[in-house]
Amino acid sequence: MKIGLIGLGDIAKKAYLPVLSKKEGIELVLCTRNEETLLSMAEKYRIKERAQNVEELIAANIDAAFVSTATEAHFQITETLLENGIHVYIDKPISLNFHETERIVQLEKEKGKIAMVGFNRRFIPKVKELRDHGKPDFVLMQKNRFKAPDEPRRFIVEDFIHVVDTLRFLMDSDVLDVKVQFLKKGDLLHHLIIQLIGDDCTAVGIMNRDGGVTEEIIEYSAGHHKYVVNSLVETTHYHNKEKSISSFGDWEPTLYKRGFYDLVDHFIQCVEKGQETDPSIGDSLITHEICERIVGMIE
Repeated sequence: MKIGLIGLGDIAKKAYLPVLSKKEGIELVLCTRNEETLLSMAEKYRIKERAQNVEELIAANIDAAFVSTATEAHFQITETLLENGIHVYIDKPISLNFHETERIVQLEKEKGKIAMVGFNRRFIPKVKELRDHGKPDFVLMQKNRFKAPDEPRRFIVEDFIHVVDTLRFLMDSDVLDVKVQFLKKGDLLHHLIIQLIGDDCTAVGIMNRDGGVTEEIIEYSAGHHKYVVNSLVETTHYHNKEKSISSFGDWEPTLYKRGFYDLVDHFIQCVEKGQETDPSIGDSLITHEICERIVGMIE
């Protein structure tokens, strides 16, 4: 299978390129307009084929593509790829514009191709295993950043969307209502607190982007058990006044801990077998819809 990687920015260099370059059974084609970056990454990973635009990439007869460009370019690139019969993996979000997001979901159906959004937290081992402990009645997730307020749409659709999707995944039930509290100063959103109300489950998501630390913490309560996942790599289990801690071994690679190996494998396997991805593009649309509702409540 021939796969294109479009965009060689920070996340592509840290995650997608190291994982894809080690994957057996695929032929990788790099694509970016930055010629210097294109040459250096091709030499570093010994990749022969490269392209400087999407048209050149399509001409290389790729079967699928990973879109890891700036968010503003996601829609046009993804639309062009799907129109040309190419399966697409899209680094979240699909687009900052909800109508463009809906268009991609519709186009995936029309063309009969696979499109998947890269919500990697669904594939992180310490997050996935929480669902093995039974249906929760309460979930809390904090994803805080140091000194980085932003305008509401970008804050929510480009960053907080991970919180919304992870809470939906862990709730494992339909979201029946959404409640929102926030602090906005001028044009910038400083912090956001949401409640997702489900059937016998409440999920709370918090993001403070004007705090003193960058951190990510998930609390998962099921019955008389509480599990706390810290920084996505360590789980503390509380039960009957006792606690136990589980973490990864010293030799587990970071990209495995953060779900990228399993995420990439899942997309490629679904393309090979012609199967719908999990999450499907339709399920990911629900996450985008909730984010759009939150933006509307704030603006």
